[in-house]
Amino acid sequence: MLKPSEHYAHIAGQNPGRLAALSDGVFAVAMTILVLDFHVPPVKSLLNDAQLWVALEPLLPRLVIYFLSFLTLGIFWVGQQTQLNFFARTDRMLSWIHLAFLSIVSLMPFVTALMADYVGREPALIVYWFTILMLGFILLVSWRYARRAGLIDPAQDSDLLNRAIQSRIIVAQFLYATGALLSLISPWLGLAIIILLQFYFAFGSPIAARVAFRDTSLK
Repeated sequence: MLKPSEHYAHIAGQNPGRLAALSDGVFAVAMTILVLDFHVPPVKSLLNDAQLWVALEPLLPRLVIYFLSFLTLGIFWVGQQTQLNFFARTDRMLSWIHLAFLSIVSLMPFVTALMADYVGREPALIVYWFTILMLGFILLVSWRYARRAGLIDPAQDSDLLNRAIQSRIIVAQFLYATGALLSLISPWLGLAIIILLQFYFAFGSPIAARVAFRDTSLK
């Protein structure tokens, strides 16, 4: 017979719907907070339209970083929701893995503000890269643990599904790590690479996904 503590550990955190709801809330708050870093120029200091345009110009780098971070959060929200869709149930350990993931998500407004204040500075860019690496790493841990613990829906689980999800995360993490190393050479190069990668993963068609679709259609 299980002890009460062991029984609790066995039954805790089994509803993936609750985890998805919490995740949606954390992502929504983090995405909203990003825009709070913008401040309207003081009215009294601006005498005409030309001065207003000049006052808005320093906000352009912050606007770029804002859209970059919003895109980053969108990519990882899609990645997490993709995993949650295949979970037949969760357990306490998997729930805490995703809570760790959400703790990094909640740091994105701070990391974004750091990048915006010190755009082109190596430490700020390295912190940004590291945050993205951690998000991907935790998602990979989540998927591998879920398969090992038998939490994936048996009707949907397959080697193809496993390869598709893991390969996307691993390839992305490799590219992010490469970008982080290049940031040591030139922070501006690192920033350009991260922008290109995020647009690619958000709107592109990765080779792994096209191969997986072709293999599925042949069956």
